[in-house]
Amino acid sequence: MTDAVLDASALLALLLGEPGADTVRGVLADAAMTTINLAEVVGHYARHGASEPAIRGMLEGLPIAYVAPDEALAYDIGMLQPITATLGLSLGDRACLALGRRLDVPVLTADRSWTALASKAQIVIRLVR
Repeated sequence: MTDAVLDASALLALLLGEPGADTVRGVLADAAMTTINLAEVVGHYARHGASEPAIRGMLEGLPIAYVAPDEALAYDIGMLQPITATLGLSLGDRACLALGRRLDVPVLTADRSWTALASKAQIVIRLVR
């Protein structure tokens, strides 16, 4: 059962030992994340010079359920564009939000601006810090 959806910023808080890591650790066993957000995490480490094997080694043991967007989720992601445009949210951000809405579970993020759209997008957003 999935209890929360993680944004890349939430997973990075955990992996980097930043504030909010304990909050993420508390839901990790029952968390999901889109493969788009996984790509953002991989990209973070790749930008800092980590090799693919090193990144895989770090991430492979995490008990996160990764969800690849299907056609229905792609439409949900696209339909969030008008609601999120004023905040400048990325495709990855919208993917995370759409998955949270689909699963009807809270979305964990470090991005404070997301709280401004929670009720309008009908998504529960929990800040990790």
